Amino acid sequence: MQALTTLLNGPEAAMLSILPIGIILLLVALFAGSGARRQAARRIERVQQNHQKKQATQEQVLSARRDTGKNGAFEGLAKRIIPNQEVLRVRLARAGLELNLGTYVMICLIVAALGFVVARLSGFIPLPVAILVAFMAGLGLPHYIVGAMFKRRQMMFIQFFPEAIDLMVRGVRAGLPITEAIRAAGNEIPDPVGIELRRVTDGVRLGRKMDEVLWESSRRLDLQEFKFFTIALSIQAETGGNLAETLNNLAEVLRGRRQIKRKIKALSSEAKASAYIIGSLPFIMTGLIYLVNSGYIVGLFTDMRGKIMIGFGLLMIFGGAAVMRKMVKFEL
Repeated sequence: MQALTTLLNGPEAAMLSILPIGIILLLVALFAGSGARRQAARRIERVQQNHQKKQATQEQVLSARRDTGKNGAFEGLAKRIIPNQEVLRVRLARAGLELNLGTYVMICLIVAALGFVVARLSGFIPLPVAILVAFMAGLGLPHYIVGAMFKRRQMMFIQFFPEAIDLMVRGVRAGLPITEAIRAAGNEIPDPVGIELRRVTDGVRLGRKMDEVLWESSRRLDLQEFKFFTIALSIQAETGGNLAETLNNLAEVLRGRRQIKRKIKALSSEAKASAYIIGSLPFIMTGLIYLVNSGYIVGLFTDMRGKIMIGFGLLMIFGGAAVMRKMVKFEL
């Protein structure tokens, strides 16, 4: 009792009283920083939405015409079961896939059927669980593959885009108009940068405004680097100025962002490797034990207590993986 009184009256009491204040200030600083990033993202999003509203109806009409007559039965099924079809079309376009919704639904059904067959052939998975596995495989696996292709396409775009801007700078300094400079860069730089720049010049040749075509490509790519490029050209078209110098500065900024991203990837690679090893270890050990002595572990899948333990373990594994992924993910 006397020690507790001394603790509450001594200098430790002042430290304990300051500690909550420090924690509150730290939380406020974190939320303020994230709030500033969200505010900047909202500003860019508002500018982008103002340019997208004019072309939203036109894109929907073109998408509907593009899907007409291709896999008619699956296309009708896609229109009935997919609530927001335009979001899926944009996602497929971001991944660089020339698929209509009917083909995508057909692929999902094939993957679901294969998942059901594999689950039933395992021998110990009951019918309701096999149906759940088929449902998750049909929805999750194509979604994951499209997302991985989208990320890979983004990384390739970031890798080649500064060089494309350098070619534009040389063209503008040589006296070419910006549309011709973009076309020359699109012909020289590999895809996906080349095909996106060629789409911009093709849209301008068809009579569309460059501002609209650039924002359409920005919406499809969903990259901050291309949004910077679009905003720079939009502002330069309204206010004037030295376009070559503006693009040259933008290329330097994009190279700096690329270097920072590579440094972050290198610094976080150890944590990612640890997360992969820790997350896969339970599944690897389960498979090894099943191969060595299946009778020792099969009760875990047949007994209700074992199923509850498996469910709880999977929940903890996925929760830990989500926390580790959040810890090693940084935003620029």
